[in-house]
Amino acid sequence: MKLSVLNIAGQDTGKKVELEDTIFGIEPNDHAIYLDVKQYLANNRQGTSKTKERSEITGSTRKIRRQKGTGAARVGSIKNPIFRGGGKTFGPSPRDYRFKLNKKVKRLARKSALSYKAKNNAIMIMEDFNLDGPKTKEYVNVVNSLKIKDNKSLLVLSETNKNIYLSSRNLKDSKVVTISDLTTYDIMNCSKIVFVESSIDVLNKMYEN
Repeated sequence: MKLSVLNIAGQDTGKKVELEDTIFGIEPNDHAIYLDVKQYLANNRQGTSKTKERSEITGSTRKIRRQKGTGAARVGSIKNPIFRGGGKTFGPSPRDYRFKLNKKVKRLARKSALSYKAKNNAIMIMEDFNLDGPKTKEYVNVVNSLKIKDNKSLLVLSETNKNIYLSSRNLKDSKVVTISDLTTYDIMNCSKIVFVESSIDVLNKMYEN
C-alpha cells in the first residue's frame, strides 16, 4: 500500500511511502486489541479509592440496646454499617489494577489497530517538519492544512520534538506522540493518524523481526 507524502501546507510533494503489509495489512485480531487497551486503561488507574470499614470508624463500642426483648433487631455498636455514619460494607480499598500482557500480544494488537486504520483510509503521511517555537496557532494551521481539524487526530513523530508537543498540548482533539510511545489505545482513540515520513522507517525497523 502506497501513500502520498504531504507537506506542511497539505500539498502533495510527489513522493510516495510504502506501508508494509506485515504491519498495515494483516488480519486484525480484535481480542488482542481488547486486551492491550484493557491493560493500558488498567495501568493508568490510581487504585487509591478507600472507604472506612466498621473497625476503622471512630465511635463508642457500647451496646446500643439489650439483646432481646425490644422487638427490634439486635445491634452491637453505633459503628454498624446499617447506621448513618457507620462503616462501609464491602467498600473499595487501595489496590493495584495492573496486569501482565505478553509482548507478542501487544505487537499483534498494535499491528491490528494500524491495519484497521489503513483499511479505513485513516492514515496520512507528511514531511518531517519543525516549528520555530511552541506556538499553538502554527500547529493549528498545520492541522487545518491537512483538513483534519474536525477529526480527533494523532501525530506520530520519529523522535521527541518539544516545540511541536507544546504547540499541540492545549488542543482537545489533537495529540502528539513519538513512535516509541505509540500505543494501541492511542491508535484506536483517534479518527486520523498522521505519520511524519521518518517515523515510518523507525516503525518498520521496530517490527522487522
